[in-house]
Amino acid sequence: MKTSEQTRIDLLAALEEVSRIRPDWRLGQTFANLAMTAGRLDAGGVWDLEDEEALEAAKTLLDQHSQSQQTDAQELAAVN
Repeated sequence: MKTSEQTRIDLLAALEEVSRIRPDWRLGQTFANLAMTAGRLDAGGVWDLEDEEALEAAKTLLDQHSQSQQTDAQELAAVN
């Protein structure tokens, strides 16, 4: 099990990566999207989001982006 300090370090690194792939998202939007991805859809979702949940949500968003990039590359290769 990760320590809370290591989880926070990993979360901050993941936030940096999410910010890189989604530069159009403001920081508040990023946190809201993490909360929604973690299934926290209620009004207090961001407030109640645990670091571990946010980290998993960030990994999910990064995986979705990676899969989308792969699909786009495959479609482009098929056209050419």
